[in-house]
Amino acid sequence: MTFQLYDSATRSTAPLDPVVPGKVSIYHCGLTVQSAPHVGHIRKEVVFDVLRRWLTHEGFEVKVVANVTDIDDKILAKSAEHGEEWYAWAYRFERELHRAYAALGCQPPTYEPRATGHVPEMIEMIETLIDRGHAYPAPDGSGDVYFDVRSWPDYGRLSNQKVADMAAAEDADPRGKRDPRDFALWKGHKEGEPETASWPTPWGRGRPGWHLECSAMAGKYLGDEFDIHGGGLDLRFPHHENELAQSTAAGKPFARHWMHNALVTMKGEKMSKSLGNGALVSEVTKEFPPRAVRLYLLAPHYRSIIEFAPDSLAEATAQLARIDSFVARAAEVADTAPSEVPAAFAESMNDDLGTPGAMAVLFTAVRQGNAAVEAGDEAAVRRLLGEVRAMLSVLGLAADDPAWAGVTGAGSGTDDLTPIVDGLVQALLAQRADARERKEWTAADAIRDRLNELGLKITDTPAGAKWELESAGGR
Repeated sequence: MTFQLYDSATRSTAPLDPVVPGKVSIYHCGLTVQSAPHVGHIRKEVVFDVLRRWLTHEGFEVKVVANVTDIDDKILAKSAEHGEEWYAWAYRFERELHRAYAALGCQPPTYEPRATGHVPEMIEMIETLIDRGHAYPAPDGSGDVYFDVRSWPDYGRLSNQKVADMAAAEDADPRGKRDPRDFALWKGHKEGEPETASWPTPWGRGRPGWHLECSAMAGKYLGDEFDIHGGGLDLRFPHHENELAQSTAAGKPFARHWMHNALVTMKGEKMSKSLGNGALVSEVTKEFPPRAVRLYLLAPHYRSIIEFAPDSLAEATAQLARIDSFVARAAEVADTAPSEVPAAFAESMNDDLGTPGAMAVLFTAVRQGNAAVEAGDEAAVRRLLGEVRAMLSVLGLAADDPAWAGVTGAGSGTDDLTPIVDGLVQALLAQRADARERKEWTAADAIRDRLNELGLKITDTPAGAKWELESAGGR
């Protein structure tokens, strides 16, 4: 079955049509490294990691470019507030971003360019836009250069808006603009800003506008036309709209498909740094196993909003424990050879990365596998174990996936326990839960007593069993 993708530009589903047959090129906008990433940011990384894994599984050669915005108004403001050089501030949180990628088992991009490393390409693109009549230097001598939105009739196509209905851009003083909706391609150097945060251009020293950065970097590494451009839904306008306008106005076909994941919310509001409602990845993975956090983020469809809730993370932890319990039990019964994913799993994944349906196939296989273990059906156990392992590999949830090597996270509330240790305990708790469901109280109590002997305290809650070291007061 051909991979079908919902395109945010056309608002319809169509087959993925690569520029080069057999190869898929993907650009997704990375973070502005002004502070530590929260779960809302990293949902996008998980979505595109699963997309990459699935397309690779389907035989495509996949190239992924994800940029780092390391120069920006907020970076300059926050670094100045804390008395730190802007580039050191940006680098510190770039490293935080990388730790968050790794914490949730995301493979690094094929390449991760920094905005500050691509100023020549940006200047060249501005010159092209000016020559074509789509950009102009501000007449006030500020050094600002703007894109003329009314010069491009297709402006607003991605977000399905008309120029007259759009709010004015807020990235510069409107006095130098022909139209208040024109957006900055280049920002002239301002008094009080670090000299190191500016570069020479024909229009004076300054720094790039955010939208320009991504167009220049996508073009450099993926060519004038590439397959998929994506990011969070909040980037569709104005960021991606402006990228599309300036790139196509410069004569580049740009992205064939646009892919946007929905947001993670808290109490109905977008998870954001400015609102102070962000659950930092570094903190969430101390409380819950990183693999469970990944499962929590990928289980809903990528175009569905996720309401952040600890109870849901606890449920994901219990689900993962059930999966791990089956894998451990089945491995004692039968070896497994490499196996293909079930047809129903592939059908769901090929339908716009339908992870909810794929997860349903996975959980069905786990239930059937447990039944086969109980029945002593070695052939069925072998088949189902192979299928489960294949599905876990595609989803990036396999405990032995190299992406999890060295990842530490939640377990007992201490930082020295790895997810593998937590997985073993959760597997036993899942067996206990199964025994309780079958009303096999003696077997369930035996598991609890054994864990107690090892120094673990078990607490039953509506969201499932919790455990902690008796001396740690962890979870």
